[in-house]
Amino acid sequence: MTVNATAPSTRKSGSLFLTLVRFRELSIIIFILLLIVLVAIDTPTFLTVENFRNILLNISILIIVALGQMMVIITRGIDLSVSATIGLVAMMVSFTVVAFPGISPVVALLLGMLLGAILGSLNGVIITAGKVPPIIATLGTLSIYRGMVFLYSGGTWINSFEMPDSYRALAKAAPLGVPNIILFAIAVAIIIYIFLNYTRPGRDIYAVGSNPDAANVAGIPVQRTLFMVYLISGMLAGLAAVLWASRFESAQTNTALGFELQTVAASVVGGVNIFGGSGTVIGVILGAFLLGTIDYALILVQISPFWQLAGQGLLILIAVIVDSAIRRRLQRLGGTGEL
Repeated sequence: MTVNATAPSTRKSGSLFLTLVRFRELSIIIFILLLIVLVAIDTPTFLTVENFRNILLNISILIIVALGQMMVIITRGIDLSVSATIGLVAMMVSFTVVAFPGISPVVALLLGMLLGAILGSLNGVIITAGKVPPIIATLGTLSIYRGMVFLYSGGTWINSFEMPDSYRALAKAAPLGVPNIILFAIAVAIIIYIFLNYTRPGRDIYAVGSNPDAANVAGIPVQRTLFMVYLISGMLAGLAAVLWASRFESAQTNTALGFELQTVAASVVGGVNIFGGSGTVIGVILGAFLLGTIDYALILVQISPFWQLAGQGLLILIAVIVDSAIRRRLQRLGGTGEL
């Protein structure tokens, strides 16, 4: 009689692997802690409250936009136009605020979100009604929106001295002891978390990304869901645009240039499956914090900022390779391959 001793060990390794997959955020936290320790060894001054406050300030806008990007990626899409949307909306709202100095900052925020939603809706229409692949559609609108920045502004900038004090204080004021821009990021994260986990449209996003055909058969409005995620992505980019102009006290023709790469990196590094179907708010926040920590650490250790882009690209490649490896392992273990 032959005893199969490998079966229990295989089951144990498979169970351990599935546990690690379910708690992928833990691996990101461990990586962040290791990075902090390594940087602190080289630069002890890194471990200060002020430095971590600066990191949170730097990634607040990234978190807001990356959460919209996350929902798009979950549906197997991508929104490359977010950076141009930020640039265009920041310019349009800033011109409006300068022309009407008495306008309320709340109205400026709502205007920015409305303009962003309109630009995001255009992406949604092109993708759902026009049947254009998301990468092509948003690459096209990226160029269109970026060109509109120059057309709208005539190549001019809005500078700090032109902006009303209330507008400049919108992102940087800290009446509760925490800068408003961080509070905005926290509020958006909470809203998106509740939306994805406790509402029917939010759950539909995961269903569409996991299997669009099955979702359609199940009666889920696939096209409407796709349109919705691009609208939300644009709306969040519009919110980020107003906060960007307020924080940096300017609206320039190159505002947020290349920012779309950072939003994709924060999402994918944070565990959002580039093949669709899975991703979490906590993961995106951790991904953004990891990128922010790397960027800030490179500055402290006086490494060229050009390595930041290289590092982001490398992290994206590693994350996609890891996702592919996990999917293949899940399939071998008898799973569906969904993360």
